[in-house]
Amino acid sequence: MTRPYFLYNGFKHLIDTPLLILSFLIADYFSYGVLTNSQDSLVFIIISMISWYTAATVSGLSKDLRSNRFAEEIIYILVTIILFAIVLTSFLFFFRNTIVLNNNFLLIYLPILFSLSILFRYIFRKYLHSVFYSGRLQEQIILVGSTPSAKDFYDTINLHTYYGYKCIGFIDDENTKLNGSKYLGKISDLNTILSETEVDEVIIALPNSKHEQISACIETCDYHAKRVRIIPDLYLYASSNIRINTIGLLPVINFRSLPQDRWGNKLLKRLFDVIFSLFYFILIGIWIMPIFALLIKLTSKGPIFFKQERWGLNNSKIICYKFRTMYHGSPESDENGDFLQATKNDSRITPLGKIFRELNIDELPQFWNVLKGDMSVVGPRPHVTPLNISSIQNVDKYMLRHLVKPGITGWAQVNGCRGETSAPGSMQKRVNYDLYYIHSWTFWLDCQIILQTIILTIKGDQNAY
Repeated sequence: MTRPYFLYNGFKHLIDTPLLILSFLIADYFSYGVLTNSQDSLVFIIISMISWYTAATVSGLSKDLRSNRFAEEIIYILVTIILFAIVLTSFLFFFRNTIVLNNNFLLIYLPILFSLSILFRYIFRKYLHSVFYSGRLQEQIILVGSTPSAKDFYDTINLHTYYGYKCIGFIDDENTKLNGSKYLGKISDLNTILSETEVDEVIIALPNSKHEQISACIETCDYHAKRVRIIPDLYLYASSNIRINTIGLLPVINFRSLPQDRWGNKLLKRLFDVIFSLFYFILIGIWIMPIFALLIKLTSKGPIFFKQERWGLNNSKIICYKFRTMYHGSPESDENGDFLQATKNDSRITPLGKIFRELNIDELPQFWNVLKGDMSVVGPRPHVTPLNISSIQNVDKYMLRHLVKPGITGWAQVNGCRGETSAPGSMQKRVNYDLYYIHSWTFWLDCQIILQTIILTIKGDQNAY
């Protein structure tokens, strides 16, 4: 383990100990000193620490999450709190004769712990970002290969400096260009480079066909005691849901059916969609949607709602509902008959419509589509028929996004793929995110996307127009 990695993990785990103590003191204060005996308080704190670190290990919160979005980390914290409550109450059952607690204490303790965990980890994350941006604690890495996956990796760590990686160069048998990275030599020079250069980790991004070179690189890294990771060349199987596990000492690629093909997952997702939509209409929609409807009527002529044909599950045609954001009668196609996507500063969009689009308000009527069963709360965004037809031939694996119900929000949208798709590769990028979501779906991923959507709505999305 490199020194930067050791320091990062050390700080990340140590932050939980004072957090547990502080949460206990606050909860004990508001419970009017439930644990008056200092010995009982110490025992409870020790039990809490054991329970927390156990739950964090099981939930994955103790993993390296610096490359994950903070919304995803919040989901990890939520799962950890649930597991922590189960483990803690199980421990307390065995100490029921020595530690006496009332229900009010736990009802105060758990929400405080959850809130402080989010706050502490957000502050810690921002501090780490500043440290990584300054160049401290960065791990020096070398890339082996100049494949498309190597270029994507290089661009990613340069764009997101807070991941804590600095690529000092790459090696390949051909002196090619890698988006500005320094060329260090051929793959056979790896032994010399590791002997003469300070390197923390080696990232191998070679095609599967070069398995002998991959094995040689791994042996060289083992000899120099360097950490090594491989970016698997799995683009050939990108349309399948892939899981890599081991049988004995052999890695095995497992092709499975899509997560949402299982009836249990289908039922869970449908129940969540219905409950979430009902809560929206009962708590928010019943009073806020009439206000929006009145604003639309007062600011521009035409209907309140805009109905448009889009493609849903298994390419079925659905009618998608939105609040109207354009002037009534605005053209949907140009003089050549091509579909006109909304663009930045589009003259067809009303002043109120611009605000609605920036805040995602125009999508709210689609909760009716969710209740009808045409859509889901989370899923690939449905595209209009002309855009679908034009994308079928130009975008790789485009039709696979219709294997699940479309959603009001999606993985592509929270990763910045919003707005028009006229730029080269923009639609392909959106589809790639959609396919990742389809193949990697979990209930918690849906929760994370909803949380990220709320955060983006509050912060504002520059691609929303």
